[in-house]
Amino acid sequence: MLVLPKELTHAQANACLRMLVQGLRAQTGPDVVVDATGLSRFDSSALAVLLEFRRESLALGKRFSIRGLPTRLHDLATLYGIMDLLASA
Repeated sequence: MLVLPKELTHAQANACLRMLVQGLRAQTGPDVVVDATGLSRFDSSALAVLLEFRRESLALGKRFSIRGLPTRLHDLATLYGIMDLLASA
């Protein structure tokens, strides 16, 4: 399981994505789960990171899911019409 940081805004987006992709390469199983339970400060950049990481995961043949998506981020993803892409574990 890969864990998101406490803060994920535009300032941290690139570094967070790099960290997730590095972790993805170390995953040996068919499933990749991102743990978002600790995420407390974020902006729409968090959605961009999650969508790009989902794309990277699927490109490697991995099943992608998110655990503990904060309610506010869930609501934002729903507003943008992308919640179906961010399936929860």
